[in-house]
Amino acid sequence: MELRIEGLSFEYANRALFRGFDLRLGAGVTWLRGENGAGKTTLLKLAGGTLTPHAGSIRLDEMEIHAQPLAYRLQCYYCGGDTPQLPWLTVREVLDLHLALYPATDTALLNAELQAFHLTATLDQPVTTLSLGQHKKMQLSLALALPVRLLLIDEPFNGLDADAMAYLRQQLSAPERLARQCILLTSHLDPALPLAGTMQL
Repeated sequence: MELRIEGLSFEYANRALFRGFDLRLGAGVTWLRGENGAGKTTLLKLAGGTLTPHAGSIRLDEMEIHAQPLAYRLQCYYCGGDTPQLPWLTVREVLDLHLALYPATDTALLNAELQAFHLTATLDQPVTTLSLGQHKKMQLSLALALPVRLLLIDEPFNGLDADAMAYLRQQLSAPERLARQCILLTSHLDPALPLAGTMQL
């Protein structure tokens, strides 16, 4: 599988972050590095479809994000630090919403991830009651369980305890995952993962 970005341009308030930017990534983990404000999170959001580029194309294998937006988004997941925009929902309801969006998800696998991150006791809590670490673990449980080809993870280790960090590293290093997914992550910590590449912005 391949993520291919060609001629990407994007700016905020007349500050250009990308001009004619090209990127080609295959399966495996790529570590995106750069100073604060370099555009790491913006690039993940552009690749995930939550931001729209001003020019250029973004393709996941044969799917172009603007020509086939629904098909593209079914094959990618952006895991960031943003709080849910539906704060009245419980954790279970947030997860059910994602299961509806990604109907091919193995619910047993999602339940196993929730258990590994010690989240099963929080399922009926309002999502706003989660701590920073619990919120990150909820997102990571989805990231590890959803059947997507492109996984975009912004600062995956932020807010995690040592056991959760070790578990996440183990899951992202699994050979079966590395063979079937393109994983692009940002981190201020050395991810200590088998990397397909490191890219500096």
